[in-house]
Order: sequence, then structure tokens, then C-alpha cells
Amino acid sequence: MSAATDSNSSPRHEPGPADAAWYRSLNAELAAQGLSPRELQRVIAETRAEADSAGIAPASLFGPAVLFARELASALKEDGTGSQAKESTLGPVVLRLRDVTVRRGRRTVLSDFSLTVRRGEIVAVVGSNGAGKSTLLQVCAGLLRTNSGRMERTERFGYAPQLDALAPLLTVDEHLRLFGAIDGASQGRSVPTGHQILHRLGWRPNGNQVTRTLSGGTQQKLNLALAQLASPELLLLDEPYQGLDALAYEDLRTLISSWRNSGAGVLLVTHLLRDIDFVDRVVELPAPDSSTGHSKTKEYAA
Repeated sequence: MSAATDSNSSPRHEPGPADAAWYRSLNAELAAQGLSPRELQRVIAETRAEADSAGIAPASLFGPAVLFARELASALKEDGTGSQAKESTLGPVVLRLRDVTVRRGRRTVLSDFSLTVRRGEIVAVVGSNGAGKSTLLQVCAGLLRTNSGRMERTERFGYAPQLDALAPLLTVDEHLRLFGAIDGASQGRSVPTGHQILHRLGWRPNGNQVTRTLSGGTQQKLNLALAQLASPELLLLDEPYQGLDALAYEDLRTLISSWRNSGAGVLLVTHLLRDIDFVDRVVELPAPDSSTGHSKTKEYAA
């Protein structure tokens, strides 16, 4: 946890000509990547605020301006809901399940279940309580063994579980540093990146706030930021809207769409029928038949 106090023990950086040149390069590259003037202004302001808050030169905090701009652009471009949106082009398979069966005691939760998710698409999983939606995502995240069948999945994935997965005594920024380190990101990059995601969800966090003091909806926003921190190829989202108000719900829909448009595959468990209008495919898991314990899976285009 000593890393959390590094910025307090070292002299704060005083902005100079090199910083101004860095921001000019960032601005030029973001403009070349096609960001709108409004979005460009917001991103520059937030990046500058992060560097000023940390008291670190932007080049040290974020790395080369051109590379940082290119990384930001894929997540910060217009999400594709407007008239100039481009259709996502499906990429390689990032998740494939073949004839997967999961039993809990005598009950069969999933029976001979198969699914493929590619980069650049959102697949929604719907069904009644007990149909196995959360179980499915636990299998995909590698947290639950199957009784039979096979799973193939990219190593670059993020998982936002339905239940609280945060450490109550850690701060917001300590979570970001910890999860960033797991994914191989530097401490100087994981916190600003996490804050950028949280800003897009309508929350400007106090990085020193302990997570047990956060509301349920705010904890869910942090869960989502942790899942997307390393720009994964696959996102596993289990009821991500729980605890969010109407405005945050719309922000999250926009953000999920932008993840798809930047090339990620998204597997989304939801019970909200209004979510169906922005996904590409829907997989329905009916409740298991009481006599056989098996269920018949339905899949259709949204």
C-alpha cells in the first residue's frame, strides 16, 4: 500500500514548456483520431486535471502523448449511436462454449450449452431466476468448473460480477492499482485510466475514499471500471445496471456500445427487456424443466 503515498513524499511537479508540448501532441493526435471538438476539449481537460492532481509530469504519468492518445481514442470516440456511427465489424472469436453441462447437486443448471462470442458484438443472456445466467458467467470467468463440455476464451477478459466483489477497507485508487498490477499495468497508468472510465459513468471519484462508504450504485461503477481497466478483448457483465439511477443507466449503455465499437466482445446478463434493442444477439435460458432438470436454449438476433 506504500505506493498510495508516493506522490505525497516526493516534490510535486511544476508544469513547464515540456508539458505544454506534450498536451499539444496529445491534442493533435486525438484530433487526427477523429474525436469531436467537444469530446476533445473534455478529454484534454480531464487528462490535465489527473496530472495536476497527481503532481506528476504527464509524460511520466501517461507515457508518450501519441501512444496515449491512440489508446484513449478507441474508448473515447463517439459511441456509434449517432447518425455518423459506423457498424461494428465482427472480429475473431473471444469466447466459445461447446456442449457445456453444469450440475449443482442433483440439479442440472446448464445442459449441453454452446455459445460463441466474437469481438465487436454484444450478446445478451436473458432468462428467469434460476435459469443459470450467473452460473454461465462464472464458468466463462473460470471461477466454476463444468461437469462436461469445453470452453475456449481469450486471456484478455474483464469480469464484473453481480455480487459485491470489492475489498471494503481498500480505497478506490488502491483497487485501481491492485487490479492494474494484476493486468500488468503501471501504477501511474491504472489510476488515471480508471478515473477516465468512472468519469464516463458520471462519477468523479475521491481516490482516497474507502469503498465500504460508497453507495451500492457507486460500488457497481467501480466494479465496471475494474473490469474494463486493461481494455480487454472480452467483457463479462452480470446485471451491470444494479443500483444505477436512470442517468447512470444511459451512461452505461453508451459506454458498453463504445466498448463494442472499439472491438471488444461483450457477454451481458440482464433482466431488462429494454436492453435488447442495442445488443446484437440474445440467448434465452428458460428455467429447467422440473421433471428432467434440462432446459432448451433459444438464440435469436436482436
